[in-house]
Amino acid sequence: MVLARWEERAKSARDFRDETLSKVDPPFNPLPDPLPVSSQELPKKYLSPREYELTQNYDAIELLEMLLVKKVTSEELTRAFLRRAALAQYAVNCVTELMWDEAIERAKYLDSLPEPIGPLHGLPISVKEHHGLKGKTCHASYVAWIGEDSLPSSLNDYLYNAGCVYYVRTTGPQTLMALECNNNIYGRTVNPWNRNLTCGGSSGGEGALVGFRGSVWGLGGDIGGSVRAPASDNGVYGFKPTSRRLSLQGMKAANKGRESVMATYGPLTQSRETINLFMKVILDNEPWRHDPWLTVKPWTPVTLTKPLKLAIEWSDGVVKPHPPTVRGMKIVADACKAAGMEVVDWEPYQHERAWDIVSRLYFPDGGEDTLAPIKDSGEPVLPLTKFIIDEQPQVKKLDIHQYWELCSERDAYREEHAEHWNKTAESGREVDVILAPVTPGAAPLHDTARYWPYTSHWNLLDYPAVVFPVTHVDVEKDKKEEGYTPMNEQDKYNYDLYEPEKWVGAPVSLCIVGRRQMDEKVMAALEAVEKAMGRK
Repeated sequence: MVLARWEERAKSARDFRDETLSKVDPPFNPLPDPLPVSSQELPKKYLSPREYELTQNYDAIELLEMLLVKKVTSEELTRAFLRRAALAQYAVNCVTELMWDEAIERAKYLDSLPEPIGPLHGLPISVKEHHGLKGKTCHASYVAWIGEDSLPSSLNDYLYNAGCVYYVRTTGPQTLMALECNNNIYGRTVNPWNRNLTCGGSSGGEGALVGFRGSVWGLGGDIGGSVRAPASDNGVYGFKPTSRRLSLQGMKAANKGRESVMATYGPLTQSRETINLFMKVILDNEPWRHDPWLTVKPWTPVTLTKPLKLAIEWSDGVVKPHPPTVRGMKIVADACKAAGMEVVDWEPYQHERAWDIVSRLYFPDGGEDTLAPIKDSGEPVLPLTKFIIDEQPQVKKLDIHQYWELCSERDAYREEHAEHWNKTAESGREVDVILAPVTPGAAPLHDTARYWPYTSHWNLLDYPAVVFPVTHVDVEKDKKEEGYTPMNEQDKYNYDLYEPEKWVGAPVSLCIVGRRQMDEKVMAALEAVEKAMGRK
């Protein structure tokens, strides 16, 4: 069969990935074919007991403590995560490069030093491919960009100088503007809990890898839900800071220079406290000294002095969440009430209008720059790419005056929403944070992640948000709501998708949202909520 030119280029990237995976030592015994629906039991069968223990039982904080007192070497830990990441690739297709030789060389060097070089000394860390890495190429899931050099990234440098070991890079979706991870280079990345479901996007490879426990600390990015959706879909922690807290230097993507709605880096982790460590390590470097675009604001943890006033967003008023998500919110609300918190209902503010604004802000050129590399290579436009640009009638190419008007609409909505929040003080004191769905259900079925507003709403407002796992879909407890009358066509689409048997094993996660620049308060609120739930 003769391959088209774009297919040849895509194959070259896959061949490179496969070459890096061939270095796994010892190699795996023959792996199951076909794969089981859930990949969660594979590591116990195919890793050594010690590899399984190291990758399964600890978060980043615990592993760093073990490294410090030499209960494990960086080399042993790195080898364990390299093998688990390689197994994750076989199971869910989440890897673009396994950095076997250089990761082990780095780990050996760190082990040879008499003292730790920084707070992350010896810890293996994974990173999303489009964020680049020193000395690497970076294509950001575009066939046209295969082989292009990575851009310098101060954030990656800070983590490296703090002592981390980079060992694997992960997949993203075509254009990076999708809540599912599928592209023409590597194909589809699937969910490690249920392969019939999406792993989320755009940091879907990271979400799947961390959800498989092939990583305890992954680096993703978020402009419309790209950290939070994968964290939610895969049952891990994820954090979207306020923009301009973290530098975007080195992030390769279309629409460079667009400031209509801002992206941010963010971590995907196995624990809440790993997020706090991530933010502290980065901001202790005073990144604003190197990137003047940033807000000058160190990471300053907040101590809550009174019980939280927590507002529950049961629905955004446009699309009602599926039964597992509603049950998850009830679990958290009941735990918080029992812990003495004030729990109230959140009244959503004009979410349809918010989507109209933010969807236009993503593509003020009508999507030209986003689609240009696809046209350059001739690769096919995938369904979710077509959906988010061509099937949104409000997305049009704007002239400069229309663009200014759109940014004014954005600012007006932000001001109105701030006043909407202020009004919560009329019933006593102001709401501290909002507990909300991350998406309108657990991880979507493939090619159905077509409702962004549960995440993109907070990008429009530039509010910080943290995702945390709550429970799993229960076929008996999460029956479909019979006789429900959908509010509109989008709600009907979401309602008609749901059959609990299709979501067996899927994680159910939720999101805590705070006002802009209240990042540390959001993390303090998560701590209070998790302790109310009986967690440490």
